[in-house]
Amino acid sequence: MEVHQIKRCIAQMILLAGPGVVISTIFLGTVLKLTFPYNWSWKTSLLLGGLLSATDPVAVVALLKDLGASKKLSTIIEGESLMNDGTAIVVYTLFYRMVLGETFNWVAIIKFLVQVSLGAVGIGLAFGIASVLWLGFIFNDTVIEISLTLAVSYIAYYTAQESADVSGVLTVMSLGMFYSAFARTAFKGESQQSLHHFWEMIAYIANTLIFILSGVVIAQGILSDDKVFHHGLSWVYLLLLYAYVQVSRCIVVGALFPFLRYLGYGLDWKEAIILVWSGLRGAVALSLSLSVKRSSGRSIELTPETGTMFVFFTGGIVFLTLIVNGSTTQFILQFLDMDKLSSAKRRILDFTKYEMVNKALEAFGELGDDEELGPADWPTVKRYISCLNDIEGERVHPHGASESNSNLDPMNLKDIRVRLLNGVQAAYWEMLDEGRITQTTANILMLSVEESIDLASSEPLCDWKGLKANVHFPNYYKFLQSSMLPQKLVTYFTVERLESACYICAAFLRAHRIARQQLHDFIGDSDVASAVINESVVEGEEARKFLEEVHLTYPQVLRVVKTRQATYVVLNHLIEYVQNLEKAGILEEKEMLHLHDAVQTDLKKLLRNPPLVKLPKISNIHPMLGALPSSVRELLSSGTKEMMKLRGLTLYKEGAKSKGIWLISNGVVKWESKTIRSKHPFYPTFTHGSTLGLYEVLTGRPYICNVVTDSIVFCLFVEADKIISCLKSDPSMEDFLWQESAISLSKILLPQIFEKLTVQDLRALIAERSEMTIYIREETIEIPYHSVAFLLEGYIKTQGRELVTAPAALLPSHGNRSFRSLSISGTKEGSFIHQGSCYLVETRARVIVFDIAAFETDAALVKKSSSRLLHVVDHPHRSFRIEHSGLMSWPEHFYQQSQHKQGSEQQTSSLSARAMQLSIYGSMVNIPRRSGSLSINRTRPPLQSLSYPTIVPRQGRPFVSTKSEGDATGKKDIGVKEFIRDVTNLPSQSTDRREHHEDDSSDDSAMEEDIIVRIDSPSTLSFRQS
Repeated sequence: MEVHQIKRCIAQMILLAGPGVVISTIFLGTVLKLTFPYNWSWKTSLLLGGLLSATDPVAVVALLKDLGASKKLSTIIEGESLMNDGTAIVVYTLFYRMVLGETFNWVAIIKFLVQVSLGAVGIGLAFGIASVLWLGFIFNDTVIEISLTLAVSYIAYYTAQESADVSGVLTVMSLGMFYSAFARTAFKGESQQSLHHFWEMIAYIANTLIFILSGVVIAQGILSDDKVFHHGLSWVYLLLLYAYVQVSRCIVVGALFPFLRYLGYGLDWKEAIILVWSGLRGAVALSLSLSVKRSSGRSIELTPETGTMFVFFTGGIVFLTLIVNGSTTQFILQFLDMDKLSSAKRRILDFTKYEMVNKALEAFGELGDDEELGPADWPTVKRYISCLNDIEGERVHPHGASESNSNLDPMNLKDIRVRLLNGVQAAYWEMLDEGRITQTTANILMLSVEESIDLASSEPLCDWKGLKANVHFPNYYKFLQSSMLPQKLVTYFTVERLESACYICAAFLRAHRIARQQLHDFIGDSDVASAVINESVVEGEEARKFLEEVHLTYPQVLRVVKTRQATYVVLNHLIEYVQNLEKAGILEEKEMLHLHDAVQTDLKKLLRNPPLVKLPKISNIHPMLGALPSSVRELLSSGTKEMMKLRGLTLYKEGAKSKGIWLISNGVVKWESKTIRSKHPFYPTFTHGSTLGLYEVLTGRPYICNVVTDSIVFCLFVEADKIISCLKSDPSMEDFLWQESAISLSKILLPQIFEKLTVQDLRALIAERSEMTIYIREETIEIPYHSVAFLLEGYIKTQGRELVTAPAALLPSHGNRSFRSLSISGTKEGSFIHQGSCYLVETRARVIVFDIAAFETDAALVKKSSSRLLHVVDHPHRSFRIEHSGLMSWPEHFYQQSQHKQGSEQQTSSLSARAMQLSIYGSMVNIPRRSGSLSINRTRPPLQSLSYPTIVPRQGRPFVSTKSEGDATGKKDIGVKEFIRDVTNLPSQSTDRREHHEDDSSDDSAMEEDIIVRIDSPSTLSFRQS
């Protein structure tokens, strides 16, 4: 039974197994007391009535499989049989104790029923949870897994029945349903098949023994006591009892039909007839009657003759229901037209048969003439393929050509949707066997498919709807972050949730892609198939966007997920390879076992200790922190809090007191302001490396805008007091912090110019093309041509004697044409943007000037690099593949002239320059030189990093030369070479997303060879240091 069908039909099952058993017990007990001549008491009559109310799930399941009944009806009947056994045994136990002499009032009866039923369910769930957790520690051992299920079943039964004095059968039933819901993916491949075969054999043996034993007891009773079966009246009463049993079944279904009709999937009158007729009795009733026979003689009411009659009547009812009901159910299904295939399924079946003929012809043609035996006789072969002899007429496509998109047959749509979803579920099982998804993820994915199948007739594909709750973060995570839990624990849970979401989205997209391809290959082009395929494509859009966003904000999560999958697939491939060698006779069994155990050890290590997402250290989280001296960094670390923020949370509000700064390590945040109303088409966002709130801390002013997370954000919060303390202890940091604050301020005040630039480029702009000056009263500030200035603190006046207060953007009077429109719009909306050739200082003022001449000298570069390449980092909805196309070319072109003027020694000694390097190169800056020999074999093919492969240069623009970064970068070369050499011998990856080229450059010195490394994202670098 499938979990989602149990959930839908559980109300119908409980009705039939609860009130239904009570009604049947009372009816049968009454007619036995009033019409049978055995002078049984009410207790004894009700005991036999409860015993006969237990339907047999084994017999019912076998019947339904043979008849091919619908899943809905099969689930109701099978589930009712399972629950029916438990409740019938509880009722039987109650009257059995009464017969043996115990007394019960109404309160005691209710207490007994509640205690026995609920206690059994609780014990079953407890054993289920414990055994499933235990299964997690068993690694690829089918024998142990099967032994565990067998042992847990018997231990749970005896614990409930003997120790807890509750129903053992109900306990085992609860245990089995828990396994069906939560442990179906714990058994995979051969282990799952072996488990099914084992329990089928156990059920077969148990039923056989019960039937044999019952037959022996009945025969012994007939031969030893002639009075009981005198004149054959007992046989007549057996037939009468069979009629009573069928009438009781009709009364139960009829009385509950109004409720059954509207609960779950519903129930029509045809299905109700099948439900009545499929109430077979079997091993459960026989085992209960044998229990009564064993206890006969212990009470006046329970004589040996009564025990024999119990076994006789029960065995007879079991025989009659199996023979009469079981053999005639098929004819009832045919009479009610419930065994016919729908027209859509019939067309698919005929189409498949024609395809089978084509496949048979292809197989025969591929065989050809055998070198040793010669050709085969095709007519004779065809006579033996009798399954294809009933094909009549011409080959017809299952979907008529007359159907259009506006007039598609709903039955065809439902049929194709169900087939595609079945293909998706099959792909999930395959991915589970391949190790692409975990057991928990597989349960979630398969449940979404099963729920979507229920809605296939009325809605388009909607399996993604059932996955949204498991992909997006629930609301309680927001309260979790505001709780008193340690922040590292909250971060761990958040990253785990993000990993699970990535597994789900990746598996969802892959399964739908596989199912679409299989459906197209089978059916070909048709309007119905195309409509369903389009629904599948639309379903995957949200999952694809989620993965793109994670790629931009948390690429290390995707890398860890892919690493786990790749490792599992490679190890499984090795296992298959070794097994194939053993089958081919190349390896002996002992050799095969040795290699197999070695690979299994590695696989076990992967499952027990998988690679985890490693968040960077504080010194590597943010370029600003990495650029600071170690003494200052340690001082800040004492007041730094690492935080993981979900989407939609506010970091700080406009007008609030500035309590500290926020350093963004991963994720995207957006800003909005009521005071600064910039009507620009760009996304107002900040990404990795951004420093927010620093300007407000330095000036002591309230926050100038609202900052809200636009994705999951990993960030640091540094208290304002620590920043002020650092300034007092090291005044040389003041200019650097002011320059750092200008990065976010430029995007907020002039988003029309700076929003497209990444944080890396803004740092390059500050380090190479900016100048910060402090002016005193009465001095004049002149804005150079093609420059933009920002007033960070103080007051100045325009030529029109208008007072300008910080913060403000100062534009030249003659420059880019767009400056004029910026000044006009800005002046009207808040006086944050001003234009003029010179300004007069009123009080001490701090001004930083950006030289943006590169925008004018190379407009094409700005258009391509800024809008296409750099803009994608700030805006997660853009394609992430473009991010790698020119990341290294822009900084070199941008500050190339300044490099010649200042020199590498002066550049690396500057805090701003170092922050720029860290922003661009990440942890590659200042990698220490390794000691020992680092000679590189010249006969080796060109070195290439698997994570950061070389890419063909575009338009002849050179990459950044590592030698231009001075001694610090010279050290970096050695570490990079060592890193690349470690991974050179790994198999090359697929080139669907990467372009590779051979390095034609040569150098006489291997140690001085330039290594070009493509950078994915500054937050993803994890190079090994000595």
